[in-house]
Amino acid sequence: MINQQVAICALVDPDGRVLITQRPKFKTMPNLWEFPGGKVEDGELPNQALVRELSEELCIETSLSCLAPVTFVIHQYEKLNIILFLFICRKWEGIIKPLEGQQISWVTKRALRSYKMPEANSYLVAILRDWI
Repeated sequence: MINQQVAICALVDPDGRVLITQRPKFKTMPNLWEFPGGKVEDGELPNQALVRELSEELCIETSLSCLAPVTFVIHQYEKLNIILFLFICRKWEGIIKPLEGQQISWVTKRALRSYKMPEANSYLVAILRDWI
């Protein structure tokens, strides 16, 4: 069983919409929607990993002080134990460009439930809706 820590972010625009990204067809859990972010590398804290991942995935820059920790979830998949650390970010620099070929969508908090997400992400939707 693999254990993995992942930092994810609800990027919230001035209208209160949240950015979600669609997993590419060539990755595990293809075509499901998720919050942007990625794996926490050795020696990184989750918020540091998120700053790095947002730059690598979406071509935007933010600082640690702009990330508000919300909650975390632990989920067990068939071959993977995952801990997702969820942050909210309302301030970043740059224009969002999906650099990994993923589709993006800005959605209202009510619409989040209508997007099919990996189980671990979907647990966070109800919590996130209260924070936006």
